[in-house]
Amino acid sequence: MFRTSIYSSFRVLNRSAPSAVLSSRLTAYRLLSTEARAKIANAVKADPVVLFMKGTPAEPQCGFSRAVVQILDLHGVPGEKLKTYNVLADEELRSGIKEFSEWPTVPQIYVNGEFVGGCDILIGMHQSGELETLLENNGVIPKAEPIEGTTTEQTLPETKDKPSA
Repeated sequence: MFRTSIYSSFRVLNRSAPSAVLSSRLTAYRLLSTEARAKIANAVKADPVVLFMKGTPAEPQCGFSRAVVQILDLHGVPGEKLKTYNVLADEELRSGIKEFSEWPTVPQIYVNGEFVGGCDILIGMHQSGELETLLENNGVIPKAEPIEGTTTEQTLPETKDKPSA
């Protein structure tokens, strides 16, 4: 009897949980107006690289935003190809960008309208070389040229065999 009542309690909880999660997701989705969603969608497509950050590139307001700016500088992303938005200046943008991307944190970076990720993902891509490839393939930075006088193959100079004594 006791086991049956516990089982039925869990079963009731189990049934109500998905609808509670779903309704909270739908409620959160409705917080971003259609107009705000359209503005963000247009913003991420308007420039080759778009960064939503806390502060500005000259004065980042968090270490993660500072790290992303430094990585983009390190890769030579030109200022005319980078548009930044300070989410601290606009509360609707601050919460809206998180909902738009379905990513819970800021900074967020987009390349040619595609969401790339946040600080941790960008650091990983930088370390693996993927970020440079992404930026080159999207025309943000020029493709790296090999340094003159170097090749990918190295050969040893030929030596003549000397007869052994």
